[in-house]
Amino acid sequence: MGIIVGAMALFVVLSVFSGLKVFSLSFSNDIDPDLKITSTLGKSFLITPGQEAEIRKIDGVVSYSKIIEERVLFTFDNKQEVTYLKGIDSNYKKVNDVKKIIYSGQWLEDDAYQEVVVGYGLVQKLSLGLMDFNKHLEVLVPKAGKGTIENAEQAFNKQEIFPIGIYAINEDLDSKYVFADLTLAQELLEYKSNQISGIELKEKPNADENAIIQKLNSIFKGKVTIKNRAQLNESLYKMLNTENIAVYLIFTLVIVVALFNLIGALIMMILDKKGNLKTLFNLGVEIKNLRKIFLLQGTLLSLFGGLIGLALGIIIVLIQQHFQLIMITPTLAYPVVFSLENVLIVMATIVSLGFIASLIASSRVSKKLLE
Repeated sequence: MGIIVGAMALFVVLSVFSGLKVFSLSFSNDIDPDLKITSTLGKSFLITPGQEAEIRKIDGVVSYSKIIEERVLFTFDNKQEVTYLKGIDSNYKKVNDVKKIIYSGQWLEDDAYQEVVVGYGLVQKLSLGLMDFNKHLEVLVPKAGKGTIENAEQAFNKQEIFPIGIYAINEDLDSKYVFADLTLAQELLEYKSNQISGIELKEKPNADENAIIQKLNSIFKGKVTIKNRAQLNESLYKMLNTENIAVYLIFTLVIVVALFNLIGALIMMILDKKGNLKTLFNLGVEIKNLRKIFLLQGTLLSLFGGLIGLALGIIIVLIQQHFQLIMITPTLAYPVVFSLENVLIVMATIVSLGFIASLIASSRVSKKLLE
């Protein structure tokens, strides 16, 4: 019973944390590309029509979008906020599913020069409204150059912009970006028409990511940094994986405590069957073969206990997946994910620890005990 409950609890908890991992990553994945190219040296790089043609030829790439990202100052009605201006081209909608993140209004149309899409967090901070022509949202970008600044006009490139849409993802990302047309961002930053800060790519399902990265490196002569979705969210992935490992170790400790009962039960059985063991020993059975009896019994107890516990855990997880019995909020069910990886982890843990426990208990069978 201890092994059954331990195996069931370990599988359910691992499935819950797998669900929470997928749930947490789903927010950032809404605006994260499959691959992102950035400059290795400096904030920007130049892209030629020939390089773009080569990118389009890569097998496994659905689409790509040229972008510019830069921290700038936004002002509205005597309020200020520093955040990222993200200039995007018309292909951005093909790389990221922007319909999923639109909270109000609409996404940018092609060549929408002064129109922008802002995050819900920025809307709250600046008290913005959509298509507010009475009060103008203004973007200010420091001018590049040297020398003494005599007035604000010399220091900044300015442009009035009009929010036409609001996006909502999560609390952190809702204040991070203001999406604008790529041409506007290039003009404000005084970039050339082929000067960008990054390229975002969407892959075909089951595409060979390593092969795509190799081709991209050959196109750009290794002068760019290419990151996949996991690398873009490296800190989040590390945090979630660390939590998963910590929970696994805690519940493995619970199983170890349960297996002490198995050791105790096997030792009691050895003492109970001492007379039978002595008879077998006198008939010529070696001590190592007598130990194998209890080693096999303990391992089989662990194996069948693990299988029963795992079966119960799978039933609980599948019921939660399909019927959503346990809720976090009235509208959000507790996320769980059934994974074969978790099944293998639980069985490997139970059988290996059960084998070690049985080995410890069976070592009590000795010539001294039988004499």
